[in-house]
Amino acid sequence: MTAMRFLRAGLDAMLVELDDLARAQALWAALDAAPIAGITQIVPAARTLLLSFDRALIGFDDLARRLAELKPVEGTRPAGELVEIPVRYDGEDLAELAALLAITPEELVRRHTGAEYTVAFTGFAPGFAYLTGGHPSFDNIPRRKSPRTRIPAGAVGLAGRFSGVYPQASPGGWQLIGITDTPMWDLSRERPALLQPGQRVRFVAETEAAATPSRKPVTSRDPGSGASVFEVRRTGAQALFQDLGRAGQAAQGVSASGAMDRGALRAANRLAGNDPGAAAIEIAGGGLELLCLADTVVAITGADAAIELIDAQRRRLPASGHAPLSLAPGDTLRLAEPRAGLRNYLAVRGGFDVPAVLGSRSRDMLAGIGPAPLAVGDRLAALPGGGLVGSADTPASSPAAGETITLDVVPGPRDDWFADAAALCNQTWRVTPQSNRVGLRLEGGAPLQRRSDLASAELPSEGTIAGALQVPPSGQPVLFLADHPVTGGYPVIACVAAHHLDLAGQIPAGASIRFRVITP
Repeated sequence: MTAMRFLRAGLDAMLVELDDLARAQALWAALDAAPIAGITQIVPAARTLLLSFDRALIGFDDLARRLAELKPVEGTRPAGELVEIPVRYDGEDLAELAALLAITPEELVRRHTGAEYTVAFTGFAPGFAYLTGGHPSFDNIPRRKSPRTRIPAGAVGLAGRFSGVYPQASPGGWQLIGITDTPMWDLSRERPALLQPGQRVRFVAETEAAATPSRKPVTSRDPGSGASVFEVRRTGAQALFQDLGRAGQAAQGVSASGAMDRGALRAANRLAGNDPGAAAIEIAGGGLELLCLADTVVAITGADAAIELIDAQRRRLPASGHAPLSLAPGDTLRLAEPRAGLRNYLAVRGGFDVPAVLGSRSRDMLAGIGPAPLAVGDRLAALPGGGLVGSADTPASSPAAGETITLDVVPGPRDDWFADAAALCNQTWRVTPQSNRVGLRLEGGAPLQRRSDLASAELPSEGTIAGALQVPPSGQPVLFLADHPVTGGYPVIACVAAHHLDLAGQIPAGASIRFRVITP
């Protein structure tokens, strides 16, 4: 079809690199016309496609061969529906960008509204669309030298060859030329992301400010229709509802999210008699305290943490993790700070009854979607039913602060960007307190250095996976975890193997990591 590079992205994904956006779009169209069995998700980007695949159905080498045999698709993808976006052109960078282009601000607006755009791909944040096809003078717009720490929702910007609209307040480095009141992301719509790949977009200049439309909240503490079984007395550092995540939403810029330790979530549900993917509470750092309001059964798995159970008469009852616990009204359940590990999972018989968002009850902290974090005073409901209480395997030992944990990695897809890629595995990396569900921020004595010819190069945005070790200019890598962005703009030197992602989700700040290369 055309020249392609096939780059490994962990054990279950491939990054296909092409010469430019047009060829990446052509390959995407070819896959639409002739799907390859085993591909589970496609994340298109500026000049790449990230293909996740099921290794039980197709291997890396076979997939590369099948892609190379694809026949070119005549023409382009069918034109999508036209979406018009009204804009007030009063952005902070409008005058400065116009001067850079040697035109007036009025001419910049005329050029921006005088062209039709196409949604090439999505990423960065839910509802953020990368738009191509503007005026030729916008083909190489530089990003700001110093990114802003906060850009308001609705800001319209330019960068590189793309136009885009920020769907929510966030940091960013694009040149801001205006703002729109049209929500890019709205969970009250059947399809929350306004802009989808393939659609056409036209910007329309507003002469006066329009009233901001009401926006429905993206989170909820609605207790659902089930019976209340708990009242939250303390939450600890962070307590979230999680299940196995919302796969298949990359086209809207949404990652799968879900439990950081999926094995522990499944074990808790099995012990409580639930389906493996039922919603449970993920507790980071202990500190959760619940008052029981009805007879029920719970199970707590994950990190090594003491469990305290006190009945209504203030008597201490025996309680342990990784086993079913029968609770009665008036009982108080407390979870201490873990002795080792970071996250515990509390499942209740029937599963917690909280609203599903895009098919999942998981809270995505980066995207800001899903049930709200638990708060003191919340009443938590359970769904009716539940099957036979099961058993769970003996849990593996959890990593503790001060320990060194070894994680398996697969080099690539961008290890060739680095002067000495082996430096990743030749030193110990400390997990910093800035780590969270988006990723572990690591600190090493010898920052990873790019090749001299790529020292100042910008990598066009491309898809990322959980486990990706992305390296920003500081040279200190970030290990992407459950709430990672769908696309990223820094090179990924290696990806942690899928079988070690649960372990990575349990590593606390203060622990250290060594990486070990494995051969797929």
